[in-house]
Amino acid sequence: MTRLFSPLALRGNTLANRIVVSPMCMYSAREGCASEWHYAHLGSLAVSGAGLLCLEATAVVPEGRISPTDLGLWNDANEAALAPVLAMIRAVSPIKLAVQLAHAGRKASSAVPWTPARQVPPAEGGWQPVAPSAVPFNTEPAPRALATDELPALREAFAAAGRRAARLGFDAIELHAAHGYLLHQFLSPLANQRSDAYGGSREARMRFPLEVFEALREAVPDNIPVGVRISATDWVDAALSWRLEDSIAFGHELKARGCDWIDVSSGGMSPAQKIPLGPGYQVPLARAIRAATGLTTMAVGLITSPTQAEAILAQGDADLVALGRAFLDDARWPWRAATELGAQVQAPRQYLRARSGEAAHIFG
Repeated sequence: MTRLFSPLALRGNTLANRIVVSPMCMYSAREGCASEWHYAHLGSLAVSGAGLLCLEATAVVPEGRISPTDLGLWNDANEAALAPVLAMIRAVSPIKLAVQLAHAGRKASSAVPWTPARQVPPAEGGWQPVAPSAVPFNTEPAPRALATDELPALREAFAAAGRRAARLGFDAIELHAAHGYLLHQFLSPLANQRSDAYGGSREARMRFPLEVFEALREAVPDNIPVGVRISATDWVDAALSWRLEDSIAFGHELKARGCDWIDVSSGGMSPAQKIPLGPGYQVPLARAIRAATGLTTMAVGLITSPTQAEAILAQGDADLVALGRAFLDDARWPWRAATELGAQVQAPRQYLRARSGEAAHIFG
C-alpha cells in the first residue's frame, strides 16, 4: 500500500487516505449562508475519493468575513443553510468533512478577488475591520484595535461556531491562524503592537490564539479532532516577524492543549514578503515542525503530482497532503493518483464504468 492511500486515525475518525481537499474561499455566500454554488462545488469534491474535505474559511462573526460574500457560522440561519449541504454530501459519499473556522481581522471587508483589490466601504456593504493593533495592511485604511475587554466575547464566538459545527455533524474542525488573518495577526509582531497581556513577547502574542484553541477544544465533543492552520513564517527579513522557530514553539503549546494536527502554510502577513515559490516550497517547513513537535502534520502548497505527494509522505515530511488548486483543475485527482501509484480509491457505484480494463483496479 502506498503511503498516500493508507488510512489515518484522528481521534474518533479514520480517514480512508491522506489526501485532503484544502479549504478554498468561494465568495458565494449570502449573509454568511451557503448558496446553490456550495451544493455544486462541494458535491463535486465529495465524490473525489479524497480522505478529507475541508470547507472554506467560515467566519465566526459577521465582521470576521474576508469579503461580504464569505461563508459564516455565527447564527441559526447560517447553521440551517449548511445543514442540507452536509445532508447532500452524506447521502452520496463516505468522505470525512471538516470546517475551517476563521476571522479575517484587518484583512476583512475586502472585495472578491475577481474585482479590483480594495476594502469594501460600509456604504457598499462593508464594515470597519478590527485587529490586534491599528496597523494597516499594505495601503488599506487602518483597522480598529481590539480592546482587551472585547477578547472574551470573540473567543466565545469561536467556541459557539464550534458547537454549531458539532451539531451539524462535521467530523473535524480546523482553526485558521494563518495567511495574515486575525489569529496570525496576534502572533506576528508585524501586526501586533499591543502593550497589554496579549502583546510584546512571543509568549504574550501566542496567548490569544491559544486561548481561542482551548475554548474551541472545550466546546466540542472529545471525539471530534481539532487542528490548526498556521503560517510557519511571514517570509519577511525584518528583525521582528513570525519565523519558523516561533511556529515550532507555538506547535509545542498547541500539542500540550490537545491539538490533533497542524496544517503548515506560510505568508500572508505583509506585502514585503519574499516567498521562494516552487513545487512543494512549504514542505520543508512542515518537515521541521513535524520533527520538532511530533504533531500530525499536513503539508500544503504547490503539491500537484501524485508522485510528489507520495514522496512527501514516504520521506516523513508530513502525515497528510492538502491540495487546493489541483482539485479545482481536476476534481477526480485521487483517481489519477491511484492509477499512477497502483492504489485503490473509493468511488460512487454510479461512476464505476468510468474506468475499464487495467485501470478498473483503482476502484477495488
